[in-house]
Amino acid sequence: MKKTSKAKKALAWTAGGTAFALVAVGTAGYLYLKHLEGNITSTDVGSAAKNGFSKDDAFNILIIGTDKRTGKGNEGYGDKGSVGHADTNILLHVSKDRTNATALSIPRDLITNVPDCPTKQPDGSEKVVPGTDNVRFNTSLGQDGRDPGCTMRTVQAVTGIMPDHFMMVDFNAVKTLTSAVGGVDVCLAHAVDDKESHLKLSAGQHKIEGEQALAFVRTRHSWGNQGDLDRIKVQQQFMGSLMRKMSSSDTLTNPSKLIDLAEAATNALTVDKGISSVGTLKDIALELKKVPPKNISFVTVPVVDNPADGVVHKTVIVNQATAPAVFDAIKNDVSFTEVKKKQKEEKDAEAARLKGSRSAPSDVRVRILNGGAEAGSAQETLQWLQTKEGVLKSENAGNAGSASKTTLEYAPDQAAQARELAQLMGLPGAALKPGKSVINSQGLPAMTLTLGKDFKGAGVSLTAPAKAPAVDKSTADTVKCAS
Repeated sequence: MKKTSKAKKALAWTAGGTAFALVAVGTAGYLYLKHLEGNITSTDVGSAAKNGFSKDDAFNILIIGTDKRTGKGNEGYGDKGSVGHADTNILLHVSKDRTNATALSIPRDLITNVPDCPTKQPDGSEKVVPGTDNVRFNTSLGQDGRDPGCTMRTVQAVTGIMPDHFMMVDFNAVKTLTSAVGGVDVCLAHAVDDKESHLKLSAGQHKIEGEQALAFVRTRHSWGNQGDLDRIKVQQQFMGSLMRKMSSSDTLTNPSKLIDLAEAATNALTVDKGISSVGTLKDIALELKKVPPKNISFVTVPVVDNPADGVVHKTVIVNQATAPAVFDAIKNDVSFTEVKKKQKEEKDAEAARLKGSRSAPSDVRVRILNGGAEAGSAQETLQWLQTKEGVLKSENAGNAGSASKTTLEYAPDQAAQARELAQLMGLPGAALKPGKSVINSQGLPAMTLTLGKDFKGAGVSLTAPAKAPAVDKSTADTVKCAS
């Protein structure tokens, strides 16, 4: 395992706030940056993580907090002898246009199926850890030698979303980060005297750091129904407060705090090798910096009590009635907060492309290219269009360059054809690209349908929901009292 870079860790805890600090510290000079690089550990999770980072796309980072008793003074926390399970899990989605982000908490006691997981061994070989069904989500890490890549794959099994990268922290992260910024402000709706976490605070406002801050985020029996779901809400409130403190002028204009923060941030994080270079981390920090705190939403996977537990509810399962809409919103880059008027106008313009008269399917003339979809997708789509939808004037034009999104390019006089094909295929307005026609194999003008990486199969709609579902959420700019 190799030590790597600087910007990562802040990203995990603040979803943007620390980016300010890391960029500011970066001005201290090259040698100091190289020193910070040596603070962070990276792990090779193979194909589970992407290689690098694109500034032009939406991205998903899985933030993992383990319960492993590593670090000075942590012997009394977590499960004794724990190999480091996935105790706290947040899928951070940052939108393509950087107007918003969603931090989706995944309960550790969620019952799910952990898939087979290829893991890298110290000698460079690969071992597949067999999957297990109907187990707690937290066993996706540490159990049977599973690495963070296994947790990433389990997130995909639960949500349908494959994280691009992971960032992992242990107990020390909360202690060192809160001390580095001089404490984090929290609010309690009632007094707490928790014998298990050793948190003792009166009702009202408090500034906490170090051991006290760790006790605050680990306290479970003093909130709500004394379960993990209510602890998650308190942790989300704490993260919002930490983010506000990190991005405050009091922190960013204090060189001593910035240095302490940079050291704390880089010493507590393990990441995948795909984001281990200085340039990549800087890019991530700058992109996160663009997201307004008021548009960073903290939500939790919708769940219900696990009926297998009987009357003693210890675990939960995904609420299949409400969770799919949450997952679809994140997959389709839909914000859980109101975004700027400009973005709404753009969405309205895209929707307008779908309005108007449509041709008959038999009049639609289109060439189909595979631009990043699974092999065989162009031929599958061709057969579906011809046999199921009556689009007989269609042909497979082979492969194109890699494209993240499916597009349909058409000339002005083909707009009615484009609207009909969009209706048949469930293409969103954003997929329609006014342009020019191409000549097909019969020497006639045709539209160009390019199947991108988002293509889900012939007949499967790509139209995103118009808005995110109503959920219980908080935002990074909101102050709430733990209750």
